[in-house]
Amino acid sequence: MKDLFSKTLLPYVSVIILSLLAVGVIVWKSEAHPLILVGLLLIEAFILLIMLSLLFNKYVKPLHKATSTIDEITKGNYNVRFHSSVSEEIEELSLKINSLARNMSEITLQEQRQSEQLTTIIDNMQSALVLIDEKGYIHLVNRKFLSMFGKTERDYKGYLYYDVLEEEKFHQTVQNTFLYERNMKGSFIHGSGLNKLHLEIIGAPIFNERNMLKGAVLVLYDITELKKLEKTRKDFVANVSHELRTPVTSIKGFSETLLESGLNDADTTKEFLTIIHNESHRLQLLIEDLLSLSRLERENYHLILNKFKAFELINEIVPAFKHHAEQKGLNFSIDVDEALTIKADKERLKQVIVNLLDNAIHYTSENGSVEFYLGHIKDFIHIKIADTGIGMEEKVIPRIFERFYRVDKARSRNTGGTGLGLAIVKHIIEVHGGKIDVESEVNKGTTIHVYLPK
Repeated sequence: MKDLFSKTLLPYVSVIILSLLAVGVIVWKSEAHPLILVGLLLIEAFILLIMLSLLFNKYVKPLHKATSTIDEITKGNYNVRFHSSVSEEIEELSLKINSLARNMSEITLQEQRQSEQLTTIIDNMQSALVLIDEKGYIHLVNRKFLSMFGKTERDYKGYLYYDVLEEEKFHQTVQNTFLYERNMKGSFIHGSGLNKLHLEIIGAPIFNERNMLKGAVLVLYDITELKKLEKTRKDFVANVSHELRTPVTSIKGFSETLLESGLNDADTTKEFLTIIHNESHRLQLLIEDLLSLSRLERENYHLILNKFKAFELINEIVPAFKHHAEQKGLNFSIDVDEALTIKADKERLKQVIVNLLDNAIHYTSENGSVEFYLGHIKDFIHIKIADTGIGMEEKVIPRIFERFYRVDKARSRNTGGTGLGLAIVKHIIEVHGGKIDVESEVNKGTTIHVYLPK
């Protein structure tokens, strides 16, 4: 500022002062006519006005504009600019002010982009999130939270958490997070029936740079699928244990009886050994099905694909089942496009057809009928197996592919079923990229459609 005054303002001020001194000396020394003196004063005043005007336009006016520009910048208007080249100093000032405005504009844009990115990330999280300040007021809820608990953002934002969050677990988690100032974890069930969700809630404290508590963030994870998997695992272990216990108990019981009573009675011995043999066979089938299911469920399982004609597959499977159906007094009909070329894992596809035909024959009473169809529809190989058996209720259809699920438990065990057949069928079809549909009505029969991509 001192340099600005010495380089720019000092000459003007010096001229004005010298002019005033000159006029003063003339007036004091001179005995000229008063009109001459008045004229000199007017000329001096005119010169002074010109000098002041030049001074105002060159310095005062640009500085005023610079001040206005800076005021706009402080208000957040970073698009404003100041341009002036009346002097080197003012031009340099304008460049610096404009550079400041551009930098502030870039910083604001970066902050805006980061804020938008953060908002997008928070809104698209698969976990629900709630942000609460140190006074208990809600500042943010994301889209996932709203989809879980309903209402809109306005119904939560700006309110105390205990006034708008109805679940008691929310209150406990927030209070414990504030009290202990560390992460707190809990779980609860939200909703009921088909809309029931198992949720895990985690409360995390938020600290500022001085390590003072400034609020808390609540994150909710939907663990419904994990709970279902855990239940499935527990049910599977219980079912396997139950299925294994029956043949093992029979084998152990009859073998102990033989050991205690000896082998004197040939008929009894033969009967007991037959039972032991049948139960061990059932045990072997169960273990083989479990191993087969385990292999199918592996992520790195690979099908052995090959091309073959439909008649090759049918000739290896159908004759035995046709004979079995005739022995039982069933009408067994076959409709096969024998020229159809199939690309699939032949052994696995045989396993599918064998399981489905076996079920159809076993669950169909005497004088009933079983229909087998193999052809194609659009881009799919179509396998249809229909029977007039016991059928099932519509509500149980989604469950028949569960491991060990049986529609008629007593009858299934009596026929030697392991309860894993349809689970294996479903997995084989899925690894082929196909789908399976079931139509059934109690006491009228069941129709199963299998679609495999050509």
